[in-house]
Amino acid sequence: MVRPFVLPVLLLNVTFWGTSCADKTDEAAQFFLRGNVQLQKREYKEAIRFYTEALDKKPDFADAYNNRGLAKFRNDDREGALADYTRAIEADADFGAAYLNRADVLMETGDAAGSLADLQRIEKEYKDSTFYQTRLGDAYVRLNNTSQAQAAYDRALQLDPANVEALTNRGALYFSQKAYNEARLDITSALRINPKQDAALNNQSLLLAREKKYDEALAYVERALSVRPAQPYYLNNKGYLLLMLNRREAALPFIQESIRIDPANAWAHRSLGIYHLQENKAKEALTEFRQAEKLDATVEQLYYYLGLAESGTGNKTGACEAWKRGELAGDELARKAYSDQCK
Repeated sequence: MVRPFVLPVLLLNVTFWGTSCADKTDEAAQFFLRGNVQLQKREYKEAIRFYTEALDKKPDFADAYNNRGLAKFRNDDREGALADYTRAIEADADFGAAYLNRADVLMETGDAAGSLADLQRIEKEYKDSTFYQTRLGDAYVRLNNTSQAQAAYDRALQLDPANVEALTNRGALYFSQKAYNEARLDITSALRINPKQDAALNNQSLLLAREKKYDEALAYVERALSVRPAQPYYLNNKGYLLLMLNRREAALPFIQESIRIDPANAWAHRSLGIYHLQENKAKEALTEFRQAEKLDATVEQLYYYLGLAESGTGNKTGACEAWKRGELAGDELARKAYSDQCK
C-alpha cells in the first residue's frame, strides 16, 4: 500500500459581528465588518489588515483576534494563527469558536495532546455538534486511542449521517484496523455525497491499490490532486502508483516534489527507495529506506523493501534481520522473504 488514509481539513469557525460586539466601539466594529467581507472574498491579506485596524482601536476585541487567526491560517501562517487564537482566548476565556480553531492548528502542527485539551475544554458546549465530534475523533486517532476515535466518529454520524469528513475519517480508521469492507462502505458513502472530497478520493485510490488495481487507483488520486495539487501525500501516492505500473521515470518527479514539500514524509522516502531498487541502485535505496525508518518505522512493507536493499548490497545478514522485523510487524511480504531466503 501507499500510505495510511489522509484526513480532510475541516472548515474553521469565523465569528460574525452581532450582539457580542454591541459594546465595541463603532470604529473598531466597522473595521471588523470590513475584515469579514474580505475574508469571505478570500482576500486574506486585506482581511488581516482590517482586523489589525480593529484591534488597534480595541485591543481586547476577541472576535477580531479569532477572525484574524482564521485569515492567517488560510494564508498559510500557522504560527500567526495560533498566536491570534490564543489571544482571543485570553480576551474571552469562554470563546468556544477560538478553542475549536486553535485545536485545529495544534493538530496540524503535531500537538494532538494540546488539541484534545482544547476540545475537552468546550465539550459541554459542543458535544452535540457533528463537526466537534469529528475533530475529537481526529485528535484521538493521532493519539492512537482507536476506541475513543471510533466512538467520536460514530457520534458525529449519528448527529449528521451526511457528514463527509466523519465518513472519510472513520473509513481511514477502519482501514488502519484492516477492516477493509467497512472502510470501503464509508469512503463510497463520502464520495456519493461529495464526489470532489479530495481525502476520500485519495483514500479510495488506496483501497484500489491494495487490490492491485493500479490504473483505477491512479485515476482517483489524480482527481484528488486536481482539488489539492500540492498535497504531499497525494503526490507521493501518484508516484508510487506509477512505480507499480512500471512508469518509474514518470513517477520520480512526483516523489521528489512530495519530499520537497514535506521532507519528513516517510512514505515518500520509501517510494524513492523503491525507485532506486528498480534502477538497480541498492545503496541509494538503502539510504532512503533507513531515512523512512528513522521518520516512521510503521510505514507499511518498509522492512520488506529494506531487506531487498540490504540483500542488493550483499548484506544477507542485514536482509534477514530486516525481514524478521517485518514479519514481527505483520508484513506478509517480509514473512515470505524471510521464509524463502533465511531459513
